[in-house]
Amino acid sequence: MVDTDAKTAWQLFHLNWLPIAAMGGLLALGLDVTGLRLEPVAYGITLAIAASLVAIAYRHRSAKGDLADPKLIFSLGTIGQVIITCAIVGPLSYIAGKIGVPLQDQALLAIDRALGLDPEPIARFVNDHPWLADLLARGYGLIKWPLLLIPIVLALTARYVRLQLFMLAMSLALAITIAISALVPAIGTYYALQLPAAHLPDINTSVYAGQLRDILALRDGSLHELQLFRLSGIVSFPSFHAASAVLYMWALWPVRRIGGIAAGLNLLMISATPVIGAHYIIDVAAGIALAAGSIWAAKAYLEWMTRTAQTSTASTVWQPSLAE
Repeated sequence: MVDTDAKTAWQLFHLNWLPIAAMGGLLALGLDVTGLRLEPVAYGITLAIAASLVAIAYRHRSAKGDLADPKLIFSLGTIGQVIITCAIVGPLSYIAGKIGVPLQDQALLAIDRALGLDPEPIARFVNDHPWLADLLARGYGLIKWPLLLIPIVLALTARYVRLQLFMLAMSLALAITIAISALVPAIGTYYALQLPAAHLPDINTSVYAGQLRDILALRDGSLHELQLFRLSGIVSFPSFHAASAVLYMWALWPVRRIGGIAAGLNLLMISATPVIGAHYIIDVAAGIALAAGSIWAAKAYLEWMTRTAQTSTASTVWQPSLAE
């Protein structure tokens, strides 16, 4: 990897293991403290797949040296990091939910209403337009696929640094989201409104039903085992659906023909978040702000790293003699 951008991206790739390791350590500690346990088969297989992808990337870099293909390294390596991150933060959000801080649904609902954005009329409007409810349900489900597509698209288009900045910003946003959710837990708008799903027959409320089931089970102590593929998104404030949409848009925006399409689809996902995800409007606003702040922090770190490298190079080139 003789390309300067690829070398910088390789440094960032290694840096991105730090937040992953930190969240992994918190997960291990949280499992020990709370008594929750991970179902081993799904987690084992998932982590084995991720480790294999990372191992291929490192093996190729080690064997080829400067002749290594950065497209292969960063696509496979970053996909591996994404899989590991998702496998950690899912159960980590349940650890945060287990802390048991009083639910803040009424406070979040009051903020929405103070902003003039009562969630009930919004939900009823969508329910009265089935085509819109179906469109939003499809949009809400868009959160998964970009996690695998972004590493491939950015690596194939040689945007290696942007890919690693995306991974760093996403890790920061996830870590902060989980920390805040432990202090501001909530179930969702339909819970605060005491609005049964039967009153909204044309809205897909399965996501809300899953988070309602799991949050209540965490709080009454009936949930003990975390099954990877059955975990629900139990974080309300801030909304990571909204945060991820901003992160996805930023990551793909420079890619010709793809950036505009990605922006449209992710705006749809943000629009779906209050209704399909039962998120408060303040959840969405907080998620957007969190994503913007995480991107800024990642770019600020890159600028600091670049200045440090330039200063180090300059000091190495200029070596004063004893006479000076």
